[in-house]
Amino acid sequence: MDDNQLREAARKRLDSRFGESSADQLAALPRLGWVRAVRDALGMSTRQLATRMGSAQPTVVQLEQSEANGTIQLATLRRAADALNCDLVYALVPRAGSLEATVQTQARRRARAVVHAVDTSMALEDQAVTDPGEQKAALDRAALQLAASRRLWDQ
Repeated sequence: MDDNQLREAARKRLDSRFGESSADQLAALPRLGWVRAVRDALGMSTRQLATRMGSAQPTVVQLEQSEANGTIQLATLRRAADALNCDLVYALVPRAGSLEATVQTQARRRARAVVHAVDTSMALEDQAVTDPGEQKAALDRAALQLAASRRLWDQ
């Protein structure tokens, strides 16, 4: 199996995992953060959570504030989750819906730039390709090659 096939297989495995949960639901953070939302839902005070975490009550207040501000450290969030009898789930979820869609979008964007540059050069030499079908075929070929290329993400 070559490198491209390995990357494609890895994308497919991750894409199938992304489909198992609703990214939209997970991305909608509670206004005051997950720790506060779960702690309140459990009816647990900051003092009680602090005791379970082996820390002081003001530390929990600071922890909840840092989560709400987006500055909390993952290790701290993991400790709080454990004290709340929860699992911390950390993931990077592709905005395009899948890693494969992300790769295809990038390949088409790069292909358009390459094909446009070639078209411009050919037009200057009075050899422009005017058939839309040929232009689309050239774009598709370029995108396919770029999707399999290590240079896909080069600027």
